[in-house]
Amino acid sequence: MDCDQKALECLYDPLSFEQGVPLDELAELRRDAALIRVEEHTLPQWPGGEGFWLVLRHAECMQVLKNASVYSSHLGGTQLRDPATPDDLAYVQKMMLNMDPPEHTRLRRLLINAFTSKAVAQLETQIEHHAKSIIDRVIDGRVQGECDFVKDIASDMPLLCLADIFGLPQEDRYLMFDWANRVIGYQDPDYKSSSAFDRDRGSDIAREALKRRPEPDEQGNMPDPRTRGGMEDLYAYAHLLAEYKRRQPGDDVVSILLAQVDDEAGRVSIEEFENMFWLFAVAGNETLRNGIPGGMIALLEHPQAWRAIQAQPELVPGAVEEMLRWWTPVMVFRRTASCDTELAGSRIGAGDKVVVSFLSANYDERVFSNPMDFDIRREPNDHLSFGYGPHFCLGAQLAVAQMRAIFGELARRFESIEATAPPRYLRSNFQRGVKSLPIRWRARAKGA
Repeated sequence: MDCDQKALECLYDPLSFEQGVPLDELAELRRDAALIRVEEHTLPQWPGGEGFWLVLRHAECMQVLKNASVYSSHLGGTQLRDPATPDDLAYVQKMMLNMDPPEHTRLRRLLINAFTSKAVAQLETQIEHHAKSIIDRVIDGRVQGECDFVKDIASDMPLLCLADIFGLPQEDRYLMFDWANRVIGYQDPDYKSSSAFDRDRGSDIAREALKRRPEPDEQGNMPDPRTRGGMEDLYAYAHLLAEYKRRQPGDDVVSILLAQVDDEAGRVSIEEFENMFWLFAVAGNETLRNGIPGGMIALLEHPQAWRAIQAQPELVPGAVEEMLRWWTPVMVFRRTASCDTELAGSRIGAGDKVVVSFLSANYDERVFSNPMDFDIRREPNDHLSFGYGPHFCLGAQLAVAQMRAIFGELARRFESIEATAPPRYLRSNFQRGVKSLPIRWRARAKGA
């Protein structure tokens, strides 16, 4: 399929996503082809590249995601932007996200085993408590008020849950807020040097790790956070945490993980744990932090859905699945062809970059009737927001539990919620991020 390459810049230019996502453009492209070839032009916020295949339809996205032997996560990493140097590529290849079987299988199995049924049950109980405490803090005895939904409600839920998973002091959780901002928001000037953490309130481990925090250069630019040197404070924290948990294990997931032994009597190494910590602290935080406000935007734009979940709380689980489809927090993931192959009639060469568009797949008319509609009763709802295949999101169950808890609590505690200003979107071609969402709320009368 021949395309106007200039018109396709909106699919990868980070600046364009500050204005919204290109749903109309994707629908038009998807109508005519399952995948297209996209050149990568050099733009003010994009370095250019050799181009990529963009996979648009649901079935072909699943085909790529399930076939790790042909479409590799390891060869080029999983980000749209290529690593800048061979050393940078070697660094990201050590992360589980960027591994292929059998290395990926071994670490994933160890991590799954750490999430025991007892540990997950404890986490789900804590999630319900966190949702209530967040709304308690927002209401603070008032009948009505205003807040920033992103900052005051959405951001804290995944941080609190991750602190539970890691067995961290709660005061350290805003370190993860800063780390996620720096990694996911590296294209956005509001986020790339994030420093919300209060150094005076952190643990001894946090204070020691912060000695390794990179400093901005004279132009205010931080080192590339997709390199180890750009996140030295995160790795220092993970290293110290692992040493502490091995000396004084608890019943948290991290302690269980570090005690795991694989089939060949090998344990998780400190380096492997550091990279797993990066994955959870960044990916496990930022994806949900954007999924929750994305769900709120859906309810604000579709007030009948808000009224429905208020009247029928049993609709919340279906509403959460539709929020994940309708918003799609992670828009794309990259694979690299390990050999010459063919997909939907297009010849793909060994080494070609193949980018799966979750955003396009989640609006594929072949799978979802009236995909532009926000339908909280949609069944089935086979969205790909948590991926598919060997790399299906390990935290999907807990992410869904957090969204169910927070939206269930919102529907129970608030009579009305309305936006007081338009949302501000993240400058990113990877995460569909929301930086702020000012709202006005009115609490329900007690006993109502």
